Amino acid sequence: MNRLILKYATPATIAILAVFAWVTYRRIADGGIEAILVMVVTAVIVWVVATFVFISLWPRITVGGFKRIFGRRGLGGGPIPVNTISAVRESPSQSASSGNVIATGADDLLYVGGWLDVRPGPLVLHVPEMGPRYYSVQFTDPASGANFAYVGTRTSGTAGGDFLLCESVWRGETPPGMTRIDVPHREALLIGRVFVADDDDREAAYELARKIQLSTTS
Repeated sequence: MNRLILKYATPATIAILAVFAWVTYRRIADGGIEAILVMVVTAVIVWVVATFVFISLWPRITVGGFKRIFGRRGLGGGPIPVNTISAVRESPSQSASSGNVIATGADDLLYVGGWLDVRPGPLVLHVPEMGPRYYSVQFTDPASGANFAYVGTRTSGTAGGDFLLCESVWRGETPPGMTRIDVPHREALLIGRVFVADDDDREAAYELARKIQLSTTS
């Protein structure tokens, strides 16, 4: 959907403006000044309302689309249930043929993905010891489209650890040794990346990527 919009945004806009200009011309030719004023006011109102609706709903449409895709075919290897993380062994270019929804980016990375829902209760994100290897897990808010948290080399280091994921209103105790991450709107898209040095390193990187997992607190 995003690719189609970006690809055809310019010709679609030109076509809409051309139709609007032709209708305006015909109204002027027919002497319908009052009708033109009504049309202009209507166009402005529609433009303002449509802009507001677009800005409000577009993040949910685009980010929420990952939830639907994960539930149907995952990252190309089958459905990924909610509150489950799946890793891809192939590079992004190799994954493209299998229908991976995130089959883009650098080929020196392996991707992991999942959909988080903390409404039933807090969850724990576990990451293994990564040593000198770069990795990251980003949390994207479906309500705004913004990334509200990161776990990884640049934010939390490469030591293994557990992170408590919960609603911002949750008032329970954070278990010792865990870092709490509040989920603003109770759901989030999780996308992770693990560095791969070369083809010989791919299996080792994949074994680490697949150990990035979600679990309950009990």
